[in-house]
Amino acid sequence: MEASSPREPQPALVRGATGDWEIIVGLEVHAQVSSKAKLFSCASTEFGAPPNSNVDFVDAAMPGMLPVVNEFCLEQAVKTGLGLKAEINRNTAFDRKNYFYPDLPQGYQISQLYSPIVGRGEVIVELDDGAVRKVRIDHIHLEQDAGKSLHDIDATNSFVDLNRTGVALMEIVSFPDIRGPKEAAAYILKLRQIMRYLGTCDGNMQNGNLRADVNVSVRRAGSDDFGTRCEIKNMNSTRFIQRAIQCEADRQVGILENGGEVIQETRLYDPASGKTRSMRSKEEAHDYRYFPCPDLLPLELEEGWIQKIASGIPELPDEKKARFVSEYGVTPHDAGVLTASADLADFFEEVAHGRDGKLVANWIVNELVGRLTSMFGVFKPFNIDGKRFGKIIDLISSGDISGTIAKELLDIVLQSSDDPVEIVNQRGLRQFSDTAVIEAEVDKQIAAHPEQAKKVRTNPKVAGFFVGQVMKATGGKANPRVVNETVRKRLLEQN
Repeated sequence: MEASSPREPQPALVRGATGDWEIIVGLEVHAQVSSKAKLFSCASTEFGAPPNSNVDFVDAAMPGMLPVVNEFCLEQAVKTGLGLKAEINRNTAFDRKNYFYPDLPQGYQISQLYSPIVGRGEVIVELDDGAVRKVRIDHIHLEQDAGKSLHDIDATNSFVDLNRTGVALMEIVSFPDIRGPKEAAAYILKLRQIMRYLGTCDGNMQNGNLRADVNVSVRRAGSDDFGTRCEIKNMNSTRFIQRAIQCEADRQVGILENGGEVIQETRLYDPASGKTRSMRSKEEAHDYRYFPCPDLLPLELEEGWIQKIASGIPELPDEKKARFVSEYGVTPHDAGVLTASADLADFFEEVAHGRDGKLVANWIVNELVGRLTSMFGVFKPFNIDGKRFGKIIDLISSGDISGTIAKELLDIVLQSSDDPVEIVNQRGLRQFSDTAVIEAEVDKQIAAHPEQAKKVRTNPKVAGFFVGQVMKATGGKANPRVVNETVRKRLLEQN
């Protein structure tokens, strides 16, 4: 029997007074290349340095200073393209995008319009309900970032910090295949996950290392035509991106249902008001007077160089998730959690080697991840390595500790550097299976709760009450399997 095709998600709809409208979204994601040096200079890309301390003569546009391409940045862009199953363009070139702004000393941005380094690709986005959306990538081009204008230092003056000027960006441009706020957020998170696996962008949205321009339009539900789009600039939060898409779609539907016309323009999202506001009329490419950069020769990428990069591509999230399901027998949900980051996936494989993969996955997903996330905000196994966590799994598998004790032990281990086995021995946490002791405690609990014992005859599930009482009375040290068997014999088999 052939496997069924993945189910496409239902598009997000805006319910207007005259009918339903479909939301259409395309994204231009700007991902800062993970590189210690800038795209065309040797200046540092360190975040948080004092203003204007990471500035080269090239970045400051000093006369006579010529850009030199950072080959590592080219490699990172190609690696990203390969990770997105995209075409790598063998011939690529840089162009000047001309515009004036205080934080752009050159008066132009070196970018790629005519010959981007990466062509068509795709991203497979799986949503929470299991539906799958394939988002096509139009292209990826490299460009240098601009500086940053600072308006909150002085009441009457604005300042410019050029530290970010010249930092390499990959602009990943999608087709308008996304159908709503949730899909947009899921797409960005999937892109970030892939690039983190590749090591080409750290995906830190708070620092602005990953941000997006969001193109939004609406059309009548069922229509194949595209409406007029508006672009929302510089979004660096998936939560605000979702809100911006929804409020912009609502705004456009309101205009159209009142007989108006949506004007193509660039807008900004204001989180305080929850609304978008006009920034400027949408520019087209000709407005920037693009032309080939005279300081940089066109590049021809050799096949051997590309293949060398391809040979270093790690196993990516989708492939790793499928392997975890088939090789370790974990559920697709747990496999999705375990592959959310390369660190977590590596941790799982270290612990699962030679052990019950499903048991390991259950304890990582349902116990460890939550504890570490609450401690550090993300999964960071600082306080426990795979070897120590594996010992806890071994103690569970051997029956030396119960699940209740294992949770207590995990809390202790995360707060210390002690060996789990030594902790169990020193604190007397090892569970016991002495049937005589367990039978005596079961009989004691039955005698103490005669009404509950009678209910077992008509409702066998009540037997779980006595299991819980015995485990509580023994501090969780009684073997749960033996307790269950004893309760069943005393209450169910005698009845």
